[in-house]
Amino acid sequence: MKVKTILVSQPEPASDVKSPYEELATKQKLKIDFRPFIHVEGVEATDFRKEKINLADFSAVIFTSRNAIDHFFRMCEECRHEVPIDLKYFCVSEAIAFYLQKYVVYRKRKIYYGKLTFPDLVPILKKHKTEKFLLPTSDVLKADVPKALDTLKVDYTRAVLYRTVCSDLSDLEEVKYDILVFFSPSGIKSLFENFPDFVQGETRIAGFGATTHKAITEAGLRLDIGAPTPEAPSMTMALENYIKEANKR
Repeated sequence: MKVKTILVSQPEPASDVKSPYEELATKQKLKIDFRPFIHVEGVEATDFRKEKINLADFSAVIFTSRNAIDHFFRMCEECRHEVPIDLKYFCVSEAIAFYLQKYVVYRKRKIYYGKLTFPDLVPILKKHKTEKFLLPTSDVLKADVPKALDTLKVDYTRAVLYRTVCSDLSDLEEVKYDILVFFSPSGIKSLFENFPDFVQGETRIAGFGATTHKAITEAGLRLDIGAPTPEAPSMTMALENYIKEANKR
């Protein structure tokens, strides 16, 4: 069946940047909609205090996402904790490190970052094993992060400062798309939480990443478009390759 409509389970890209989805829609004459299937909610300061984590005890913070940065500084403010000038920041990527500029004077802080993934950050953390690290996270955390820290034998404490919550999608009940695009197992969970009787039928499902692929198949769904692959390192490339073939028929 030909593809004419796609629903991407993420927020719409910023309007001031040309999105690869916009290019795909123009080239293949598609209607592409964006709708986050999940969203983040901050943990209340009263709940955080119950964990008995003293923010003043830590000499360094590890950030795996921008959300982690936002909620760390939010919690510091709500707990009336003044962030020390000499606090060290360790970020998974340069982009996440630059995001710190929203809260601190970047050039005056001790900031370290890896290339892109958590394993890239491990050699840097290894050089600072005497620090006492705080790891602000969501309630959902990739297992390789604590595993890597445990292997390093560094002194760290995980603090759950925000939660991943399923969004209300009830207004989409009567709307049909040719392709649904997912980027996390949480997106699949949200699909069935909103539509417990969902039947895939002729709807094509695209998934990015091994954990998403696994969640799709474990939910009894058919993975039609998988990424990344050597031929299609991005989701938009995988979609375009599939659509070119599907719309040929």
